[in-house]
Amino acid sequence: MGRFLPTAFVAFALATAAACFAGDNWPQFRGPTGQGVSDSTGLPATWSETQNVVWKTAIHGKSHSSPVVWGDQVWVTTATEKGDHLSALCVDKNDGHVVFDLKLFDVATPQYAHPFNSYSSPTPAIEEGRVYITFGSPGTACLDTKTGKVLWERRDFVCNHWRGAGSSPVIWNDLLFLPFDGADYQYVVAMNKHTGKTVWKVNRGIDYQDLDPSGKPEAGGDWRKAFSTPRLVTFGDGTPVLMSLGSKALYGYEPATGNELWRVENRKVHSGSATPVVGKDMIYINMGHGQAELWAVRPGGSGVVTDSHVAWKLRGNVPTRSSVLLHDGLIYMVDDGGIASCVDAATGKKVGSKRIGGEYSASPLLADGRIYFFSQDGKTTAIEPGREMKVVGESKLDEGFMGSPAVSGKSLILRTASHLYRIEAK
Repeated sequence: MGRFLPTAFVAFALATAAACFAGDNWPQFRGPTGQGVSDSTGLPATWSETQNVVWKTAIHGKSHSSPVVWGDQVWVTTATEKGDHLSALCVDKNDGHVVFDLKLFDVATPQYAHPFNSYSSPTPAIEEGRVYITFGSPGTACLDTKTGKVLWERRDFVCNHWRGAGSSPVIWNDLLFLPFDGADYQYVVAMNKHTGKTVWKVNRGIDYQDLDPSGKPEAGGDWRKAFSTPRLVTFGDGTPVLMSLGSKALYGYEPATGNELWRVENRKVHSGSATPVVGKDMIYINMGHGQAELWAVRPGGSGVVTDSHVAWKLRGNVPTRSSVLLHDGLIYMVDDGGIASCVDAATGKKVGSKRIGGEYSASPLLADGRIYFFSQDGKTTAIEPGREMKVVGESKLDEGFMGSPAVSGKSLILRTASHLYRIEAK
């Protein structure tokens, strides 16, 4: 799939039914593989407001969603500051002009969203002819990418997102998967991507036995909710698994039916935001806020497999918001406070670290022989893969990153607090 993927990487199912090449399209959160990896070359190592900017387009509202790319289209979502209007925008990849600016939903009484979050944090999923947009329980819609027409929508999913929604949709065959992990209800839904109708819905299996049994949000809302985007992976035995991080547990589901195959529990953490990454016969996931830990989990088993399938755990400088990155047997990550680390994927031993400064929510990117870290103040640090973590480029834009990057051809598509950029070496 790409020359930067681990050589012994297990086979996995892309979260799109159409053929997709990493160098051209970026169809979902963290790209075609869901691993934050691109096989594109010729990308710039540095940029600024005056260097290597092909175009810069203002995006109204407040949103932490990431851009997705298909062909000549870049799609993002946005919302008003108070969450009463929810929109989707399509930008022409060639010149940056706005093709569509579509208000999809009016919300009479928006739920509370923490100021650190936004009312438009889930990232779209896109394929040939269709883009799937969600804002969590306030609304999910499928749009025709040529006309902007709404093909179907759902507004009936009940979930108190408590701090705001964050989970993004994932496509597999004819299904669209979307988690709802709130203070009141916690479940995963599979919809028919053509009609939007529910194919299956499964409640999270963990019982939250250590929380107030009343289930009231004030008795543990943060400890029930999560923000994570799922992954669809086919492991070496040919079994497809939908992996989804909820609060206090990582789940493996049978994607066609929603049957829970296994789960790994960590009752010390909550509000999981990261997306799992997968290496040779191993799943890597950083779990939750509070005492964040990075776990290596062997896939398979049945029921609660915490004791039997967790290979190792790591604490210390583990991010609570961004996902990790895997390359050539090493895991790269940056914690919320700007300490980047390199970890041996086989043992969990930290083999390198570097303070790069800043605060981080966006997930890192591996492309063109560099690992890019994107900070909340607009700084990007590029390092050379390896235990030395050598810095090979530093860049700065006027505003910071909450959404993660996209790659298309020789371009980086970056979203800051108020603008969308196409960055390309000139």
